[in-house]
Amino acid sequence: QVQLVESGGGLVQSGGSLRLSCLISGVFFSIDDMSWYRQAPGKQRELVARITRDGTTNYGDSVKGRFTISGDNAKNTVVLQMNSLEADDTAVYYCHALVNTATWKRGVWGQGTQVTVSS
Repeated sequence: QVQLVESGGGLVQSGGSLRLSCLISGVFFSIDDMSWYRQAPGKQRELVARITRDGTTNYGDSVKGRFTISGDNAKNTVVLQMNSLEADDTAVYYCHALVNTATWKRGVWGQGTQVTVSS
């Protein structure tokens, strides 16, 4: 069974930084890409950042220049470094991976980690 486990969320003051990590475990052939999404109360889930297997990254407009996504293929982890945090960044952050196994290819979600930015 393939699982994603996030860590690193918490409470931070506006202007501060947090670092989220996502570890993928289980049996699989490869990961096409890994992403971070977020969902604030009353809002739709939105893409924060994505990194593909070849290292290509893309970001949501609201986080460009403040957040950085990086991956460690050997450790099957992806990290989201969040700087200059704002109150509008408050949300539950979810890790997502597009996973290939012997029998299926699909997206897998983590359980989410809460990020709260106080103004």
